[in-house]
Amino acid sequence: QIQGEVRIPRSTSTVEYRGVLGTLSTMVRTEGPRSLYSGLAAGLQRQMSFASIRIGLYDSVKQLYTPKGAESTGLAARVLAGCTTGAVAVTCAQPTDVVKVRFQANGALLDGARRYSGTVDAYRTIAREEGVRGLWRGTLPNIARNAIVNCGELVTYDLIKDALLRAQLMTGEDGARGGRSQAPSPSLQPSTPRLCPADNVPCHFVAAFGAGFCATMVASPVDVVKTRYMNAGPGQYRNVLSCLIALLMQDGLAGFYKGFVPSFLRLSSWNVVMFISYEQLQRAAVLAWPAQS
Repeated sequence: QIQGEVRIPRSTSTVEYRGVLGTLSTMVRTEGPRSLYSGLAAGLQRQMSFASIRIGLYDSVKQLYTPKGAESTGLAARVLAGCTTGAVAVTCAQPTDVVKVRFQANGALLDGARRYSGTVDAYRTIAREEGVRGLWRGTLPNIARNAIVNCGELVTYDLIKDALLRAQLMTGEDGARGGRSQAPSPSLQPSTPRLCPADNVPCHFVAAFGAGFCATMVASPVDVVKTRYMNAGPGQYRNVLSCLIALLMQDGLAGFYKGFVPSFLRLSSWNVVMFISYEQLQRAAVLAWPAQS
């Protein structure tokens, strides 16, 4: 997503990334196997803060947008809840995302030109050189990106899972009749302890994988601009719009989907692990405490 920016000197003048496998082999060859986990600490900080807020608040916020007396939650309420929790997560946890992007790009620099020695040093350096506001650099495009991704992940997963349950595609049993009313929601707390046989791991896997693809499709343009802008040095871009125009003039429309395959692999794998784990933990809670569920 940042390849092609002239200002970033690479460790060798001929380093070029071609495809997912080419990128992996080039990184291992030129930077070592540890480069594949560059920024892991910052990434963990980001996921722990972002995910706990945007997913943890989703149920409560969705109930706020659902009209009283409604039998089910409509699409509009789900989308509004996704946008709201995504925006709140960015507002609170934006510094972790800035440090993650900067620290991962830091590995592509020559040893003497690297700006940060670790994640803590990255926080300190950014705050010292760019002020505290530098830690919230790119907040607006990141709000847009997280609102889109949140809707693409949570809402799309909800809809795909609902369709699978109604069509009974994941099982031949007759237990999926009634679909939504008998199966725990992917984002709501289960409304009943009765578990639907069709609501199983294959169903969760397909729904999560589809949600990852949809989220990547709609969020990739915003994600590319966000990454470029947050990784930029002081004064490189006047604002988000100038970054977008520079990207469009340099790479064309295809530039907005630069790094699509690795982004899709990252989002789809994250969704599969996250939703399957979430569903299994939720199912265990229903079985362990049926009265509270």
